[in-house]
Amino acid sequence: MSDYRDNDTFIEVLLQERDELYSQLSRFRKMDHRAFEEAEKKNQYLTQVIQEKDAKIRQLTDQLAWYRRKFWHPSSEKFIPEDPNQRRIDFEGLDMLPEEEAIAKEAANEVIIYERVKPSKEKKHPVRLPIPDDLRREIVIIEPEGIDENWIRIGEEITEVLEHKPGELYVRRIIRPKYALKRELQKGQEDDQGNQQNICIASLPALPLPRSNAGASLLAELLMGKYLYHLPFHRQIAMMKLTGVSLPASTVNGWFQGSCDLLRALYDRLREIVMSTDYIQVDESTIPVIDNEKNRTVKAYLWLVRAVIEGFVFFHYDKGSRAQKVVVELLRNFKGAVQADGYEAYSIYEQKKGVLLLGCWAHARRKFEESLKEDKDRAEYALGQIGLLYRIETMADDQKLDYDQRADLRKRLAYPILCAFEKWIVSNYPKVLPTGRMGKALRYTYSLFQRLTRYHLDGRYRMDNNLAENAIRVMVVGRKNYLFCGNHDAAENAAVMYSLLGCCNASGVNPREWLTDILTRIPEYNSNYNLDLADLLPHNWKKLKSHQQTRGSFGANYNSS
Repeated sequence: MSDYRDNDTFIEVLLQERDELYSQLSRFRKMDHRAFEEAEKKNQYLTQVIQEKDAKIRQLTDQLAWYRRKFWHPSSEKFIPEDPNQRRIDFEGLDMLPEEEAIAKEAANEVIIYERVKPSKEKKHPVRLPIPDDLRREIVIIEPEGIDENWIRIGEEITEVLEHKPGELYVRRIIRPKYALKRELQKGQEDDQGNQQNICIASLPALPLPRSNAGASLLAELLMGKYLYHLPFHRQIAMMKLTGVSLPASTVNGWFQGSCDLLRALYDRLREIVMSTDYIQVDESTIPVIDNEKNRTVKAYLWLVRAVIEGFVFFHYDKGSRAQKVVVELLRNFKGAVQADGYEAYSIYEQKKGVLLLGCWAHARRKFEESLKEDKDRAEYALGQIGLLYRIETMADDQKLDYDQRADLRKRLAYPILCAFEKWIVSNYPKVLPTGRMGKALRYTYSLFQRLTRYHLDGRYRMDNNLAENAIRVMVVGRKNYLFCGNHDAAENAAVMYSLLGCCNASGVNPREWLTDILTRIPEYNSNYNLDLADLLPHNWKKLKSHQQTRGSFGANYNSS
């Protein structure tokens, strides 16, 4: 107070400080109000941004689902002739519509009810099959001891026991008598060229291999031993040695190479026939081959093509390659349906005009079986749906439906289940770990789903590729025994033999009888281009065998399709 002279001065100072404080307060209030407004505006802006981003996310999610369908479902059907009966798996949205769910449940219930009411097959009790009557009987009579004139024979008890003798090697000696015309009749006996015909001898029958003493039956047995019974040549040589005949390995290998060269033209004709069909299954499997350049065994591949309806089997070897170019060259001129597994090399046929690519449900089912321990609930559901599809095929088999009737049954029952299963896959994939077994199973199945569902377009098409895998299994068993092929030529020879013997199995032809007969006949067909080698293929050989009258006329008048 001492600094102020009087109260008026003191009041003036206080009023001045008040005004300054009030001014500062007003200024702070304005600043707070502007900050609040800016914060509110920023909040509104951020809210709008979030809403826009949410909308963008939904839009992008929908676009992603659409692109997935387009990417995983290439529209290759545009190259197939239009057919109003061709139905494609497609949908709008990921959720099952009530009517879709009802149709799928109705189809599943019909399959389940059929299984319940289907009469069970009566179990057959094992019985001893009778011994064929055409087998040679060796009679052994055993008389009881102590029989004299006081006993009368009233009958007999007969017991037949199968016995075995080791394979027999025998020599077929061909004797051709030579005749000379009597001296007094020789004059004037001339042929068309003016040469004297004083000596007469029968022509030597055609032998499979020139300058070789191996008969057709022996060659047939060697080929069957290796490619049907999976016995390497060194084992067969050891077995023949026990019968008293020693054959050098080089001789046997030479016979084998000559036989394959003899059959190669027939093998090429088989390829033409297989590729002329309109429904094939394709598969490939490894076969170890010694690479002489690398001086080691390499993993090579043998390709299989099976004409499903006809049952023809064709193996192909191209220097052991598994590259896409091999299958492109192999199926260059093919038109029709190609069924294969999920190997990426086959994806090129999604875009090839005139080719319909089919998938294999057995491979998809295998993926879900592998995920059972990881995600039991989803795996069991997927396996149940696939099981329903297979049970529909069982229904068709039990009712002995033709191809058209089978296609109608698939349209009515399988198609709704396929639609429901596809939506289940799409809705469950985001819920699982992509790198897990279930994630891989869902991704594999959905990426091939359009291929997998195309079997319903035609009653001839099968659900899986099992026929091809069964046909290639004989090669898998063989490689476990002979371990490897000595070179690429040996692998090509293996393809020739597996093809022809596989056709014998598919046609129900005895390969021993067929090979023995064909090895005798084929030299004539190879040298006479007027004869069709298709006559000698197992299915045609079986048809014509019963009508054969003479060996020379067999197949000569037959025009194979």
